[in-house]
Amino acid sequence: MKKILIAIISSLVMFAVAHLAFNTQHATLMALIVFLVVLWTNEGLPLGVVSLLPIVLFPSFDILSTNATAINYSKSTIFLFLGGFMIAIATQKTNLHKYISNKLLTIFPSTPRGILFSLAITSAFLSSLISNSTTALLLIPIAMYLSDDLKFKVRLILVIAYGASIGGIVTPIGTPPNLILLGFMEQHGMQAIPFIKWILLTTPLAIAMLIMIPFVLSIGLTDVKLDNELEDRGVLDPEKKRLLYILGSLVVLLLVNSKIEPYYSGLGLNEKGILLSYGLLMFAPKIGFLSWDDTKKIPYEIIFLFGAGFSIAAAFSATGLAEEIANHLLSLSNLPAIVLILIVASLITFTTEITSNTALISIALPIIYSLSQTTQIDGTLIIFVATICASYAFMLPIATPPNAIAMSSGAVKVKDMAKYGFVFNILGILSITAVALLYWQYYL
Repeated sequence: MKKILIAIISSLVMFAVAHLAFNTQHATLMALIVFLVVLWTNEGLPLGVVSLLPIVLFPSFDILSTNATAINYSKSTIFLFLGGFMIAIATQKTNLHKYISNKLLTIFPSTPRGILFSLAITSAFLSSLISNSTTALLLIPIAMYLSDDLKFKVRLILVIAYGASIGGIVTPIGTPPNLILLGFMEQHGMQAIPFIKWILLTTPLAIAMLIMIPFVLSIGLTDVKLDNELEDRGVLDPEKKRLLYILGSLVVLLLVNSKIEPYYSGLGLNEKGILLSYGLLMFAPKIGFLSWDDTKKIPYEIIFLFGAGFSIAAAFSATGLAEEIANHLLSLSNLPAIVLILIVASLITFTTEITSNTALISIALPIIYSLSQTTQIDGTLIIFVATICASYAFMLPIATPPNAIAMSSGAVKVKDMAKYGFVFNILGILSITAVALLYWQYYL
């Protein structure tokens, strides 16, 4: 009860402060968001319960109607995760993750720091080719069984989630905000960023983050040992082999389906449909591995979490709070370029923590672009910075799909993610600002 009381007091303080600059409805929305974030962080209520509260709170405080709120819990993106969770459960049921983890241990250095760097690089590389959500769904079940040491296990899971976010920005197809940016640029008659040029722009930033994050996560792990005694880890029986072929075909299909504009248009298949189809294939007789009882293992609280994120984004838009924030930002247009980029990077990074990055960037790009029209900063540069920052939020599970998938493992607590994520948010903001001023502004 004490934790719930802290959330209520925090929300009342936010309402009092926000009401000084915003109207009552906007201040109420900000207070409700603080209430949810505090409960997510201090775990005063179960994650799934807190994630369902917007359906009750938003109509009660005249923010959104019940229907307008509830519809956000059935977005098509959610079914991508549903399919991914089914595949992950099949991987665990067949013990394929143990076989793959054994192969990883024979390829990469067997020290804790070596494994962390290896997983981060693997996750980032895959995320540059297929979606970061899919990468996290495929790799995290493997990381769960590399060690029985809980402290090490948490960092293994986090490094995969963070690596997926890092790699997602390397190509236009790595994460949805990148595609939203390209669509926005086309809509406003701006010259699109070619595929290869995008890679050249983002790779230095990704390399810097891939050095810093695994290094920080490896601090204090000198005495940790990898688990080498997992039963049946190294045996590839026919059942595992069949699932391995199925997963291989999934990766190939996702790669072939990916667009590489202007060179290759892909197959045109919907990635959400692909993941859900493969998830449902896990139930097919003589092909799949699951029965309906296995669906009890699906982390539905993570699905509710995404619904909450989409609901918050919808509330920002429906109440006009997004436009009101834009008006307040216009007063910053006379600031020096470095200060303005730092403010935009910080605002997007930390705002992403309380709503999905896809939803946020859809709202934020018009605001940030309008701001650039009153400054000397190039509009392409400032919206590119905002888009990258939307993927570099590491504190809360609602921020990015890989963060939420890390939470679905059951090993990571919100406070663990928040503790490391705050440090990485700051590192990300500083790195993005430095790269933007020293590199991007000359070549974008």
